[in-house]
Amino acid sequence: MKIPRIALAAYGMAIVVVLLDQISKAWIISGLQLQEIGRVPVIRPILNFSWVENTGVSFGLFSGGEARWGLSIFSIIVSIALGWWALKSQRRLLIAAIGLVMGGAIGNAIDRVRFGYVVDFIDFSGTGVFPWVFNVADSAITIGVVLLILDTLLSERAAKVGPAAEKS
Repeated sequence: MKIPRIALAAYGMAIVVVLLDQISKAWIISGLQLQEIGRVPVIRPILNFSWVENTGVSFGLFSGGEARWGLSIFSIIVSIALGWWALKSQRRLLIAAIGLVMGGAIGNAIDRVRFGYVVDFIDFSGTGVFPWVFNVADSAITIGVVLLILDTLLSERAAKVGPAAEKS
């Protein structure tokens, strides 16, 4: 089976997200030793690096250690489904979205399997607007979902404009 070039772009983006996520977490765990320190101000009071052991999904939703394996398996199944979808996709925005979500899901699944929780550390709670602590994988998932929605809206719009343009 020949993998389309555009699908390889999604897989490549997923690999980049996983690498950035795992490298940043390794730095936080070992290099910065945030687990021992707890919190490091980066840009006072807006941005801090804070240690959070997230047993749930993005932004701490569905927290609880009992969800570890279920969430890990779910993340892997979603990544496989997205990888299959990438084989069928032709739109660049959709491919970018798939790659981001797939990479984020795999990055967080790695943490769940290794540690029993996801390492979250990016903390904008000092703004008073955004109280959650997150990581690179969470960011990739969020941006990917926004791109999926945008792709859907743009595709629907193009489908409506296409037939109307043909009638004129």
